Amino acid sequence: MAVVAAPGLDQLRVGFVGAGRMAEALAQGFIRAGKVEAQHILASAPSDRNLCHFRALGCQTTHSNQEVVQNCWLVFFATKPHVLPAVLAEVAPVVTTEHILVSVAAGISLSTLEELLPPATRVLRISPNLPCVVQEGAMVMARGRHTGNSDAELLQTLLEACGQCEEVPEAHVDIHTGLSGSGVAFVCAFSEALAEGAIKMGMPSGLAHRIAAQTLLGTAKLLLQKGQHPAQLRTDVCTPGGTTIYGLHALERGGLRAATMSAVEAATCRARELSGK
Repeated sequence: MAVVAAPGLDQLRVGFVGAGRMAEALAQGFIRAGKVEAQHILASAPSDRNLCHFRALGCQTTHSNQEVVQNCWLVFFATKPHVLPAVLAEVAPVVTTEHILVSVAAGISLSTLEELLPPATRVLRISPNLPCVVQEGAMVMARGRHTGNSDAELLQTLLEACGQCEEVPEAHVDIHTGLSGSGVAFVCAFSEALAEGAIKMGMPSGLAHRIAAQTLLGTAKLLLQKGQHPAQLRTDVCTPGGTTIYGLHALERGGLRAATMSAVEAATCRARELSGK
């Protein structure tokens, strides 16, 4: 089937090549926000193991990657990075200039994507993170040489159904991986430690973990809604000689700030290694 010119957003047909957790999270966000109708989403995977989740959302499924590209002009490639080059070679014969192709795979540069696809193909990279599953993701996107403003705006509008999305230079994508992709694990480690401090002082475990998680959620909302620098909010919580400044002093003695900065640096450097930079 030949792909026709891009319709309006209300008629958008979206494809997913690869049907893992992140692909499912994006599809779920699009559907819940009313951006794309479930029956207008087509996903492919080698087996039914993950496709069953797409069918549960009301989406169409197939085992043919080419079928997805032939029937959808906006296609997300959400395969494992080492698989993506072979997948792109498989679908390249049915890619047209009408397509917008979006890679979710870490470590595959825009220039590599463009080399593996027909000339003038419109490609973008996105870097999502796990909270996209609950539509609270922090995402960045970078566009290829042939991708126009309207293409980028369309993708950004869609992705905002899954959280916050900002367009960045490609050089920032690996930094985002270290800050936000890996950062989810860093925040979980801090939440766990915060709760364990309360458990040590006698609070029941379940209650401590719930309060720690809510503290992180509330603090994040304050930072985003007020637009304040974290240092200002921290200062607002501190009173001279109070409990908070004593606790902060203990964190500084433990090297929390330096350890966190080093964690983001290490994760970013590893992302760059995987990208072959």
